[in-house]
Amino acid sequence: MRLFLHLILPVGLVIFVLDRLSKVWIVDVLDLPNRLAIDVVPPFLNFRMAWNTGINFGLGGGGPEEMRWLLIGLSVVISAALLWWVLRRDDRVLGWGAGAVIGGALGNAWDRLQWGAVADFLNMSCCGINNPFSFNIADIAIFMGAIWIAWKA
Repeated sequence: MRLFLHLILPVGLVIFVLDRLSKVWIVDVLDLPNRLAIDVVPPFLNFRMAWNTGINFGLGGGGPEEMRWLLIGLSVVISAALLWWVLRRDDRVLGWGAGAVIGGALGNAWDRLQWGAVADFLNMSCCGINNPFSFNIADIAIFMGAIWIAWKA
């Protein structure tokens, strides 16, 4: 329980809050859903609005409403299973990655509850390559946390 309270929970909360604040800023303040695109540091970093109803890179998107609820449930179940696994191992090093994955997964699940889709907005293109995909802070945290766990487990 100590690992949860002193590491996994704070890391997860920081990721969740940063993700929520970034999305509120992008969606409500910058009004990116209506503007669709803002060049921040062209061509490297751009804001490109994408509502992701599927999993990573929109795979499985555009499905029935039940898919939304399935993905919310899957996020919660995977987060709970990861938490249980890390707590059983009582490994502080894995706690960092678990907090990042859980905070990111719950941030994206919140989007699905609030908007019906995940708000993706970060787009990185360079050197004549036009990247059609957008992502968000939660996605970065999930990816980095999963890599950290795989490397350290």
